Amino acid sequence: MTATPQLPEYPTSLGVSTPTTISLLGQDLARDLMGTVGFGELAYRLLTQRQPTPGQVRVFEAVLVALADHGFTPTAIAARLTLLSAPDSLQGAVAAGLLGGGSRFLGVTEDCGQFLAKALSRHTDLVPESLEDAAGWDALGEVAVRETREQGRYVPGLGHPVHKVEDPRTPRLIQLADESDTHGPHLRLFEAIGRVHEPILGRHLPLNGAGVCGAALADIDIPLGMLRGVALLARTAGLLGQLAEEQRDGIGMDVYLSVDRHARYQAPDDSVR
Repeated sequence: MTATPQLPEYPTSLGVSTPTTISLLGQDLARDLMGTVGFGELAYRLLTQRQPTPGQVRVFEAVLVALADHGFTPTAIAARLTLLSAPDSLQGAVAAGLLGGGSRFLGVTEDCGQFLAKALSRHTDLVPESLEDAAGWDALGEVAVRETREQGRYVPGLGHPVHKVEDPRTPRLIQLADESDTHGPHLRLFEAIGRVHEPILGRHLPLNGAGVCGAALADIDIPLGMLRGVALLARTAGLLGQLAEEQRDGIGMDVYLSVDRHARYQAPDDSVR
């Protein structure tokens, strides 16, 4: 008698379907979640497998809004030009924009969160016992900035190509975190870096919005490896807006022609041959 082969099982805590139902996070998608749970709360639960507090939802959604769109950034231009070249491939245009989320744009959210978390774990002896101990956070901030400079690296979250004095998103997100009772150690350290870095680096650099988003997300317990994913989630909405506008009243052809018509041949530098 031939034994019935054992079929493999693939465990998941996310979504499963039957011919008549869809279950997500252990709840009936249609009956329990649709029309009841906001997208921000659902995204938080998918990332963490936990029910967020109202304050965590508020900060999470504020981050999504902060990172959604900044105008004609490289990611938006890449998406628009891809749509110009392949108007039948909306998904390709979105993907082109998302692929530009790196160390200079969008990726700073993850880089800053990771940087702050490492500083907190590496210098546990310097972490103040009280979140309100500004002098203690300043001391830790000085150590983190000096170490980074000595290693020849940049402090992620410092500086912005447009907002040279203050990124308007930074104080607002800190305010929201304070109001939502999520103003934790990552944000405290990030604020301290903003206060102490100038004498060490020799110039003032503002705390940028991508960096403060990384700090805020770390304080609401978003996994560090997912911080860039949250930035990409936010930017997807912005890219869709950019592409909808490109379909209505496009500038992609003008951008292409402007670059093409102003191209100037330059002979190769002999020193790099």
